[in-house]
Amino acid sequence: MKKAILILSIIALSVSCKNKTDQEKTPETELSSQAKEVEANKLFKGEFVYYNGAAVLQTTSEIYGVLLSDKLDELQKLAEKHKKAPTDMVLVELKGKVTQQKHETILWDNKLEIEEIIAVMPVTQDENNTIKLGS
Repeated sequence: MKKAILILSIIALSVSCKNKTDQEKTPETELSSQAKEVEANKLFKGEFVYYNGAAVLQTTSEIYGVLLSDKLDELQKLAEKHKKAPTDMVLVELKGKVTQQKHETILWDNKLEIEEIIAVMPVTQDENNTIKLGS
């Protein structure tokens, strides 16, 4: 009798655990996991460069591939005013959202979609860590 109760309790426990994992994958939890992937209207400060059809934003803690958009074109035009060479970086403050979805040309893990351009400034000579080759 004790063995039967033990076996039934083990079966009941395993069935309840399976039901919990099935319940964890509800539409609400699926949406919340997608919401974690996309951070909207976050402020980004860092160095921006656009060269040969590719744009990158480097903050103090992360590097983002920038998605091509009208806002990127606008940012590039503003950045050109502060560059001496096409590969120079400029300091920017942006609002945007980050996604980690796969992209055919942007291979960075984090991709930034620009929503608002707050400021564009030149990098001072002290902050410019670009290595120039040639004379």
